[in-house]
Amino acid sequence: MKEKKEETVTLKHEIKMLQMSEISLLVNDYNDIFSSFDPRPYSQRALSGDFLTEAHKASKDKDDKIELKLLLPKKKRDPHKEIVIKERLKGHFEKHLHIIQKEKTNMIKEGVIFVMIGMILMLIATFILFKYAKKDFLLNFLVIILEPGGWFLFWEGLNQIIFESRKTRAKLEFYRKMSRCEITFLSY
Repeated sequence: MKEKKEETVTLKHEIKMLQMSEISLLVNDYNDIFSSFDPRPYSQRALSGDFLTEAHKASKDKDDKIELKLLLPKKKRDPHKEIVIKERLKGHFEKHLHIIQKEKTNMIKEGVIFVMIGMILMLIATFILFKYAKKDFLLNFLVIILEPGGWFLFWEGLNQIIFESRKTRAKLEFYRKMSRCEITFLSY
């Protein structure tokens, strides 16, 4: 009976802790945060895909300022490890934020270049048609090649700028939030 009462008190305490913070994740030990395939120390170890997935799900409807609270059993907590793990988490989130920002910037730059090259090709095709008005077989053949190439590059560039760059939005938002979050460890 006493054990059941202690379980109820512990469960109520856990629920209260979960409600207090923006994002609370319950982990059995520090290894739940990291990949089980990576034997390196916590300062270098890869983060667990499950951990990242859960953090991503939990952060979707949150504001920019997030508190990430990691709940561990009191017996398994180690303040020295927690300092290293916080630094590792922050480093991971900041690194991936910069990587995704760079990918998006490069994607937009590439799209702009495609659009410009496409417009130049269409301009050349127009110039040939205007200046030489179907007098030469090779020039007509060149126009036939330049026009679809120009249109393809133009539309592919716009696709890169408008649609492909949007696909990074969710990841970018996640890593932006997480790189700014406050990480704390709590006992249960």
